[in-house]
Amino acid sequence: MAVLYKNGVIVTMAKDLMAEALIEKEGRIVLVGSLDQARNWQAAHPQEKLEERDLAGHTMLPGFIDPHSHITALAQTVNLVHFDDVASIGELQKKIRDFLIERQLPEGAWIQGFGYDHNFLREKRHPTRAELDAVSESHPILIAHASGHMGVVNSAALKQLGIDASTPDPEGGRIGREAGSRKPDGYLEETAFTQLSRGMAAPDIDQLLDQLDQAQKKYLSCGVTTVQDGITKRPDWAMLQAMAERKRLKVDVVSYVDLKENEALISEHPDYAQGYQNRLRIGGVKIFLDGSPQGRTAWMSEPYLDTDSQYCGYPVYTDEQVDAMIDEAMSHRWQLLTHCNGDAAAEQLIRCTQRQQARHPGAEALRPVMIHAQLVRADQLARMKALNMTASFFTAHCWYWGDIHLRNFGLQRGGNISPMRWAIDEGLNVTMHQDTPVIMPNMLESVECACRRVTRGGKQLNPQLRITPLEALKAVTINAAWQYHEEARKGTLEEGKLADLVILKENPLSCPVEEIGAIAVLETIKEGVTVYIAK
Repeated sequence: MAVLYKNGVIVTMAKDLMAEALIEKEGRIVLVGSLDQARNWQAAHPQEKLEERDLAGHTMLPGFIDPHSHITALAQTVNLVHFDDVASIGELQKKIRDFLIERQLPEGAWIQGFGYDHNFLREKRHPTRAELDAVSESHPILIAHASGHMGVVNSAALKQLGIDASTPDPEGGRIGREAGSRKPDGYLEETAFTQLSRGMAAPDIDQLLDQLDQAQKKYLSCGVTTVQDGITKRPDWAMLQAMAERKRLKVDVVSYVDLKENEALISEHPDYAQGYQNRLRIGGVKIFLDGSPQGRTAWMSEPYLDTDSQYCGYPVYTDEQVDAMIDEAMSHRWQLLTHCNGDAAAEQLIRCTQRQQARHPGAEALRPVMIHAQLVRADQLARMKALNMTASFFTAHCWYWGDIHLRNFGLQRGGNISPMRWAIDEGLNVTMHQDTPVIMPNMLESVECACRRVTRGGKQLNPQLRITPLEALKAVTINAAWQYHEEARKGTLEEGKLADLVILKENPLSCPVEEIGAIAVLETIKEGVTVYIAK
């Protein structure tokens, strides 16, 4: 059976931008064009039963493609205490106490929380071990910062994780210490948080898969049909593979394996590296070169403001180490995604990629990606273009942390964050992501942020860097498909491509820019099958 969609606004994201009708059959698009062309197709295929779907004036677009996020991390936040609305450490403590009472957790059970941001707390600092101990000394407590780059634990958690005064700071990270001593104060930064916190008890596989199902529903409710797992480690892969083998994935998931520690996953699962298996594939590998600008751990070429005059954040690796990792990726013909927030980290990636591409002819065809590119400079973009490097921007930073960036970097550097206009004008492939679970995967919110560049506090960041709604939509459709080497099958509504579709209540190309982020997703369709419908 085929399905005809009509009586709405069909935005193809292709050369012929608008269409009157679209016909889907067996998960593929078989016609995009005028209603007359659709009737001619119907007459030419009399044996086909054709269901007609009235779009009722609503807008159809290609299903959104997520260029960077962490679906397994979102799954792990499903049963956490969420702090996105707390305004003080006292409110944070109350949320944990309420969670403990509600869940009736036995002594020794872990309590995990996610999403606090010290920048928005009344105290303007991270909580301490002692403040978490005041909530419970018999439950290990771990709370993660909204950036995912740092967090705080209580004394019971420190003991469970084996962290004490004798524990050295890991490479690329820091353990907070009480003043005048080496006793941990509960704060863990970068690798100290991401690596040392792995000793927590994990839920069983059935619970994990149920949580992953809830996570994919969140993406689908935002119109996203292709999702990324941005740094897959062995436990994450076990969850994704089990979900795929049980045929429970409704979205396509592209996994990028942790190159530093888990690259063996690729050789162990060659079928997933060659293409989708039940909606899961391995797209390449991922590394980190620095931290978070709002957490003041991004690596900058010039110092942060209002701090030690020499403090510029710090790198994760030396050039020699980065060269070795890029060489390994290119030798295996793996696409490499690299986290860079600060301009010094961007510079390190550019110079190391230049060296390694000179040693590996044709490696530019792998389409390397700079993830976040938050403070990349205008002078760096032409060199990225020469490397065939995609700039994938976390543009919603303009709204969520723009005021913090102005405080940390000043008007010139802070006002130029996420410079999508420069990158587009330079001819780069440009995509845009939400880094979920840092924020939810609302692509339309990011589209609005890229078009407005206004902070939560109402300040206008460099208006010359604003882009148009069409350019922003390309960043989450056809440009994102190109980033994934999937532009032949996704990203536009054209004959032969997958019928990955999203139906919106309003048209983001014609409604007021400041209303784009609030446009409702009415329905999400994956390969012709409705996988989400608004209630």
